[in-house]
Amino acid sequence: MKVLLVDDEKEIVSTLAERLSFRGIEAVWVTSGEEALKKLETEQFDLAILDVKMPKMNGLRLEKKIKENYQDLKYMFLTARGADEDPELASNLAGKENYLSKPIKIDKLLNKINEVLNL
Repeated sequence: MKVLLVDDEKEIVSTLAERLSFRGIEAVWVTSGEEALKKLETEQFDLAILDVKMPKMNGLRLEKKIKENYQDLKYMFLTARGADEDPELASNLAGKENYLSKPIKIDKLLNKINEVLNL
């Protein structure tokens, strides 16, 4: 399994990649939506994990690009605040079940990855 991690916080995304690799999941990380699109042009992934709030291109805008150009790619979101704490975020994530709130617990992340990929 190969996962693309997208988060503007380098420490978070590199740590998640390391933790996933310890569990046999190949994880490639980038720190922007623009970098993610470049990676998607050259590499195949089973799943993209997108931070909702990033500068320039946030995770929701990146989701639209993925839907337009990589229809078979599964994706999920990470958010620093729970949807119940942020009304704008709640409306943006309405109807989406594929997200986790930070801080991320690796066991919850692995369960959500399996759920999104139907494993």
